[in-house]
Amino acid sequence: MLPLNVNNETSRLKAVILGTALSNGPVPEAHEAYDPKSLEHILAGTYPTEENMVAEMEALNAVFEKYGVQVYRPELIRDYNQIFCRDIGFVIGDTFIHANILPDRAREQGAIQYVVDKIHPGKIVTPPEEVHIEGGDVILWNGHIFIGTYKGSDYKDYITARTNMEGVAFIKSLFPDKIVKEFDLVKSRIEARDNALHLDCCFQPVGRDKGVIYKSGFREESDYLYLVELFGMDNLFHIDREEMYHMTSNFFSIDENIVVIEKGFIRLKAWLLDNGFIVEEVPYAEISKQEGLLRCSTLPLIRE
Repeated sequence: MLPLNVNNETSRLKAVILGTALSNGPVPEAHEAYDPKSLEHILAGTYPTEENMVAEMEALNAVFEKYGVQVYRPELIRDYNQIFCRDIGFVIGDTFIHANILPDRAREQGAIQYVVDKIHPGKIVTPPEEVHIEGGDVILWNGHIFIGTYKGSDYKDYITARTNMEGVAFIKSLFPDKIVKEFDLVKSRIEARDNALHLDCCFQPVGRDKGVIYKSGFREESDYLYLVELFGMDNLFHIDREEMYHMTSNFFSIDENIVVIEKGFIRLKAWLLDNGFIVEEVPYAEISKQEGLLRCSTLPLIRE
């Protein structure tokens, strides 16, 4: 059995599922795009190639190997995008929660079933159909669970709105001992610079008491101020609209002091180094063209 244990984003990583870019399939048609950034690159003819994305994911895999992390990969589905495994499930404490994913992506869950089969059946939860929740919207910070959502009455019209208030209520019912706080995120179907697809696109903790944040990703200033009060303004690194577009808050922590970032994040790297972090840099800019980055392509199973 896999002894699941994930209570935050930064404790020492022991086991993780890492997506795969192998046999990623043809460039999608415009009407098949799940998000505005993918659409932008489909229309511009700059959609990433499988060769480049495979190389980027293997660079991340090499960092995991360096730190002795047990890495699981999805079983291969021919001509199918299996990069962003964070969307299809996530772990809170010792419980694995299946995401109610977009119907077109349901096959991705079958590709990690061999890993799920290693988990005690009593620790696997499948939400009811009305619950929408994806792993990118769920951020753990010890006694807190932060959840990105969209509270607009037009929720159903937004393919970029991935977690609903039923999802928030479901997590609250599962973890009554945790402080569950939802954040209403800015969404756009057409402009990636104004679309916080998931909470980790505009906020993520790092280390013991710090975080990276994009103020304009929150529809309500009170949600942003909640995090400022919790972490302290001096502990937050603020990114701008262009940095959010390049997914600067979507890094990945291997330990409290070890952070993997995209190699183009110059300003973030300087701040992390100034604050005593060990920074591992990998190329991930091609994968980011699909509006996902390092955190999106990982599903942590065990942290110390």
